[in-house]
Amino acid sequence: MARSNEAEAFFYAVYSAVQEIPYGKVTSYGHIAKLVGFPERPRQVGVCLKHLPIDPQARHNNYNVPWQRVINSKGVVSPRSQPSGSQIQATALRAEGISVQTGALGELTVDLAEYGWFPRVLPSAVDEDDDMSEQ
Repeated sequence: MARSNEAEAFFYAVYSAVQEIPYGKVTSYGHIAKLVGFPERPRQVGVCLKHLPIDPQARHNNYNVPWQRVINSKGVVSPRSQPSGSQIQATALRAEGISVQTGALGELTVDLAEYGWFPRVLPSAVDEDDDMSEQ
């Protein structure tokens, strides 16, 4: 089924925003939603990442959008639809030097105080003289 223009624009905005997350950092679904102007849509950010094309010829794909850098707001790697999905994400994060710990209930966690990236606005939307840090 074809996406509406609005949905296509949202997917594009999410993928472009995720591409701005620095190597070795993570952010949350909710923060990406806020950065693209839809703070009420963190679950839809997850849907976008779930449907990220694996075709390397696609403009945004599994290789050029660092999907692994998006976790939940508690610092937990969200369970995936496939049983090993969270382990795959944890492995990709560890490859970037991000420490992923296993919690008491088996959940995979990242210390947001150390690895979190939460700018007020996307770097691409900031003039060089502006401060983009969270206040």
